[in-house]
Amino acid sequence: MTKTRKRMWILAALSTAAVLGLAATKFSDRSIETPDYEVLQRYGEVEIRRYPQMLVAQTSMASASFDAAGSNGFRTVANYIFGGNERNQKIAMTAPVVMNMGDSATMYFVMPKQYGRADLPQPNSSSVKITEVASKVLAVVQFGGFSNDRSIRAHCDELAQTLREQGIEPASDFMYMGYNAPWDVINRRNEVAVEVVWRTDNHL
Repeated sequence: MTKTRKRMWILAALSTAAVLGLAATKFSDRSIETPDYEVLQRYGEVEIRRYPQMLVAQTSMASASFDAAGSNGFRTVANYIFGGNERNQKIAMTAPVVMNMGDSATMYFVMPKQYGRADLPQPNSSSVKITEVASKVLAVVQFGGFSNDRSIRAHCDELAQTLREQGIEPASDFMYMGYNAPWDVINRRNEVAVEVVWRTDNHL
């Protein structure tokens, strides 16, 4: 490895460490904003929640694998809210970070409630898009510990089984929602969710 390439590698590693370190500090703040939702029904460990329309900063991912692509997706969107935009403006981090795990995998941060679309600066990176996520009803199951592809898949299977038993139809790909920094060791909160077709007679 040449000295120039080695220097570039070290700078890239330091940059990544700085972004993730700042993210850890932000996520450790327990006053961090989370989206409002209404719990419509519970089936054991599964909650049926109605979420409002949300404004998000989103990036596409090369893979639907949390292990393979989660960190890169996180860094791309985190760079935007930490000042990687046309105004060099820092935007408060919210939770959860959401990873859609379909064929066209994406990751997004929900923008704080104080912002309308016109209030947000344009991303410096063409990989980040500001877009709206429509109001929807999600079936959600929560779990603790550190996430990986295996644990996420196991809880997706658990959620799918509960929905089948209740006769509720999934209406989207599954998604993963993470609420903690990588450095948080205890009281970790993870969720998997899927949009569902919710009828008024589901809870009768």
